[in-house]
Amino acid sequence: MNTALKYSALASIIGLLIACTPTVQVAVPNEPITINLNVRIEHEIRVQVEEDLDDIFADSDLF
Repeated sequence: MNTALKYSALASIIGLLIACTPTVQVAVPNEPITINLNVRIEHEIRVQVEEDLDDIFADSDLF
């Protein structure tokens, strides 16, 4: 009787462990994946403004 109780307890523990295993599902999205590439480039504008300011300050007698 004692061994039968051990086997049934072991079987129930194994059954619980098998029932609790996680599942991984990979699903395809309904909409296509879009990548938004709106990038602001301001470096060129700032360089032009800085060069214009350098020219103005070079021409003036302030500095």
